[in-house]
Amino acid sequence: MNQRMDTATEAFVAHRNLLFTVAYELLGSAADAEDVLQETWLRWVDVDLDEVRNHRAYLVQITTRQALTRLRTLGRRRESYVGPWLPEPLLTAPDVAEDVELAESVSMAMLLVLETLTPTERAVFVLREVFALEYDEIAEAVDKSPAAVRQIAHRARNHVAARRPRGLVSAAESRGAVQAFQHAIETGDLQGLLDLLAPDVVLMGDGGGVRQAVPRPIVGADKVARLLEAGLPKLPGDVTVEPVQINGSPALIIRIGDEIDDVVAMRIEDGLITGLYVVRNPEKLSRVELETPVTR
Repeated sequence: MNQRMDTATEAFVAHRNLLFTVAYELLGSAADAEDVLQETWLRWVDVDLDEVRNHRAYLVQITTRQALTRLRTLGRRRESYVGPWLPEPLLTAPDVAEDVELAESVSMAMLLVLETLTPTERAVFVLREVFALEYDEIAEAVDKSPAAVRQIAHRARNHVAARRPRGLVSAAESRGAVQAFQHAIETGDLQGLLDLLAPDVVLMGDGGGVRQAVPRPIVGADKVARLLEAGLPKLPGDVTVEPVQINGSPALIIRIGDEIDDVVAMRIEDGLITGLYVVRNPEKLSRVELETPVTR
């Protein structure tokens, strides 16, 4: 019994960061992903490991099933969410950005694209495109036939391709945009930042009904510029700005005094900012003090 528990624990610990990443990409919430991992563990310890050929695939399947159940519940909860909903930001290690596909898959922009898929489409896309599971392994996780999974994967891939960022961005371009934003906050000089706004830039804010945030997405460089020109000069004098990696991309943590006020993540395409994601909901800011390992 003890040896079986040791083997189960060893396998779970070895794949824990991977399982968290799977759950987070399906849910967009670190808190919910942690709950899913607890449920996965409870089911894993009851499995007859002698019957399991591939521990990694089996654990991913359990995690996916639990995440899908929770995702369907969250869908109903988000219908009553106050204002725009944004994923929970994660403080990630610099090396995450070196795995371009992983960094894109956990980015704010991609997680918002994944929100437009059905739960099953999202699971199939993530397991196939990000974690490279075989179709028969995915079929076990989503309770579909391998043939059906192939069709779902094709449909989801086309859906995502039409909405994903239009190409890879160099680290230098990303840093340049973040530095311009930091400079604007610290000095009140917005010109360098405004020069980087794409004509169709979208600004979204998530206050969760607790903190003030824009009640709906702001679209267009002129409107976003007016909002920034009105808002940034009003920040108090004890504001500090910390450049960090959030969800695999350069971003900013803004503090007022000792308290985190918001996290600003960006989507950058062709050297211009096309998305600004401002997370202010305090419930979503608890993890940005500690680095969260994500992996595939």
